Amino acid sequence: MKILLCDDQAVIRDGLEMLLNLEKDFQVIASAQDGSEAIELAEKHKPELILMDLKMPIVNGIEATREIHKKFPNIKILVLTTYDDDEWVFDAIRAGASGYLLKDTSRQKIIEAIRGTMDGKSFLDPNVAGKVLNQVASNQTQPSSILKDKLTERELDVLRLLAKGMPNFEIATQLHLSEGTVRNHVSAILEKLNVSDRTQAAVIAIQHGL
Repeated sequence: MKILLCDDQAVIRDGLEMLLNLEKDFQVIASAQDGSEAIELAEKHKPELILMDLKMPIVNGIEATREIHKKFPNIKILVLTTYDDDEWVFDAIRAGASGYLLKDTSRQKIIEAIRGTMDGKSFLDPNVAGKVLNQVASNQTQPSSILKDKLTERELDVLRLLAKGMPNFEIATQLHLSEGTVRNHVSAILEKLNVSDRTQAAVIAIQHGL
């Protein structure tokens, strides 16, 4: 798995590279010190996943995530930062991040999150997940019938399981569908909800009580 690191602190980049390269199937192919460089290196190296810090000089991680996700939607972006403020969390998700971890996360949890993200799961730090749930619960302005008007019953079934963090193959098993059929349903859900990835769809599902 080809991984790009983006953090403005060299000691963090070097430490992550050393730890991740201990995994036989991980390869840190490049490191960026700000969002602008991350965009350039993403275009040059086409990584499969980017570990992205947020508060950086020149171009921050939110802007870089948005630009990379727009240009290369197949590249997974996993935020790894010290900031758990609501504004950072929701901006990162809206920009296209597939997950959000804090820098005090253990090495093993980071590795699990990287592997899970590549399998289609969404990872949120427990503290961040609580903020997301509280925010959507307190900001529930649309009735769930709106979702039912937009999605078919089968798409609602898929969305419920997607919101639990299940990858496509687990959803397929649960609903007795082929994995290809689930992929088609997920694509239709993203299009109908006007979102760009599974994490954003999961937040909407929680917001509407699914």
